[in-house]
Amino acid sequence: MNILFWIFQAVLALLFLAGGSYKAFSFQQLASQFSEVPLVGWRALGFLEMAGGVLLIVPAALKWMPGLTAHAAAVLTFETFALAALYATHSTKLTPENPMIWALVMGGLVAFVAYGRYILHPVVSVSV
Repeated sequence: MNILFWIFQAVLALLFLAGGSYKAFSFQQLASQFSEVPLVGWRALGFLEMAGGVLLIVPAALKWMPGLTAHAAAVLTFETFALAALYATHSTKLTPENPMIWALVMGGLVAFVAYGRYILHPVVSVSV
């Protein structure tokens, strides 16, 4: 089970780093499609996702404050489901092009990681 969590964490970390960098640095298209969130908001969400992507891996891998991994997964779950709700205000079509579908899938996966790292298989720190 631990290997499954590590696989999900690695894949999600890469996806959140990629999506976060897009939101932080190439947000003009997003801002034109979703005017509810200002440019500063997209940039903040991007940096939040990039930080969360790093925190999904680094603390648990180094066993330095490994609880940060579970906390990052929980924050990313909330952020991703909030974005899915925002995307749903524009379209609820079940097509691969709809960002709501991708946000819901990623939100479900990161929620599974959060649950797993809090309850099922927490990463423990090394005592010195």
